Amino acid sequence: MTLVILALTACSAEPPRATPATSTPAPATPSATNAGADPLAPVHPVGEPVVIASGLEAPWSILRLPDGATLISERDTTRVRELLPTGSLRDAGTVSAAQPSGEGGLLGLAFLADSAAPGGAGWVYAYFSTATDNRIERMPLAGSPGSHSLGAPTLVLAGIPRAGNHNGGRIAFGPDGALYATAGDAGNTANAQNLETLGGKILRMTSTGEVPEDNPFGTLVYSFGHRNPQGLAWDSHEQLWASEFGQNTWDELNRIVPGGNYGWPLVEGQAGAPGSIDPERQWSTDQASPSGIAIVNDTIFMASLRGQRLWSIPITGSSTAPPTEWFVHSYGRLRDVVSGPAGTLWFVSNNTDGRGAPAADDDRLLQVAVAR
Repeated sequence: MTLVILALTACSAEPPRATPATSTPAPATPSATNAGADPLAPVHPVGEPVVIASGLEAPWSILRLPDGATLISERDTTRVRELLPTGSLRDAGTVSAAQPSGEGGLLGLAFLADSAAPGGAGWVYAYFSTATDNRIERMPLAGSPGSHSLGAPTLVLAGIPRAGNHNGGRIAFGPDGALYATAGDAGNTANAQNLETLGGKILRMTSTGEVPEDNPFGTLVYSFGHRNPQGLAWDSHEQLWASEFGQNTWDELNRIVPGGNYGWPLVEGQAGAPGSIDPERQWSTDQASPSGIAIVNDTIFMASLRGQRLWSIPITGSSTAPPTEWFVHSYGRLRDVVSGPAGTLWFVSNNTDGRGAPAADDDRLLQVAVAR
């Protein structure tokens, strides 16, 4: 089996053309003025974002594939949409077992290249809610860019607690080849400190849902004491970072270590409580309510829902430099962010999820250039 890990990297880039919309991603080329500069120097958005696609319905996860194609999950329709070069969208498949309700439905996507998979390309993984639990399935990817389809699903993991809210839902393959998943406390705060349940945790598993031998508790639990984590990304030193919804006071950005206790429900934010790990950064809930994160040049980019902005947070060793906010209230609620084509960042709005104020063309996938 061949495993491909998609590295999130970027280089200095010219800003995209300042047009209100574009049918194809804006070009971005390296800048000669930064030749020889530190390749992992912090980057930041340059210029105004351009629209790549519109008309999405409660989009949740952006998945860029090795062949250049892009898939986007829609929470409430349970469709997996494929982005076409024209900026239009087509259905690549539907996760029929998903049962949307509240914050549940079709959530995160991930990809594993595998020449042994049916069709020889690999597997698309989906985290979703059923009527009784949250679970992960994988589906073989067929076709080529512009005509991708998803085959019959295979169960990877069931039994993650679900509720009308706090379902977690982000999945990603780490640099170690393991599959990681964020699981919310499902509205039951006791789940987060209970090592016998999967709720309120970050989970780590093999590609088929088994427990890796080096997991800290001999179970799928990798870290615990989480309320509703929804972002996962690794930096150049293979440190894992996760964003997390707080309750009423503090949202969090955490550096995740194996076996770590992140305090919920005993602790919210930076409290210095014995036995729990403080977040590296915290925000009031009206400034963040964070979902997806991406790391480009050791800069964390964090999409914020209630905060309606994109945050950039440079990584400095095992800590972070002060955050900077971008595009405040310009595009409404932001659900996910990923590294785009060379020198760009992609992010998606989430105004049609029942909590936003959608514009006529929402929801939108946007691109912005990034540079040092």
